[in-house]
Amino acid sequence: MGIRLIGFDPGLRRTGWGVIEVHRNGLVHIASGAVTSNNKNSLADRLSELFDSLLEVIAIHAPAEAAVEETFVNKNPSSTLKLGQARGAVMLAPAQCGVPVAEYSANLIKKSLVGNGHADKTQVQAMVQILLPGAKPETKDAADALAIAICHAHHRRAPALVSAERSTA
Repeated sequence: MGIRLIGFDPGLRRTGWGVIEVHRNGLVHIASGAVTSNNKNSLADRLSELFDSLLEVIAIHAPAEAAVEETFVNKNPSSTLKLGQARGAVMLAPAQCGVPVAEYSANLIKKSLVGNGHADKTQVQAMVQILLPGAKPETKDAADALAIAICHAHHRRAPALVSAERSTA
């Protein structure tokens, strides 16, 4: 048996998750999906929904380590703040379960899978399919979460390398 990793693609409306196992001979897809929050609820209730749903996913799949995409700043400050709050709930869930959480920039995730930090989502999703044969993520968020888990699998034992990559990405 290998080490089980979970990747999260944070979002307030929908957070993708993807579970893989790292074996000596490669990566194995375990499961993927997305949890959602009801946009008619208050922000606090939506964050609570995401947190509770992710606790369930973590309890079911029992990952040893987690990885989350870092927040990027977009043109809408309100959207960026909401994403940051959702990301906080996403990071808190594994931490509350004693699962260490790593963070990776979008550019490093893309570079780790495709070899290009500015690759488009189609290229990243194609590499997820190549690296995890048989994986059929139902949403783009789930595919992105698997990409984050794969990135973590590649970098988890090389924190100095990740720091160096972040500074150049």
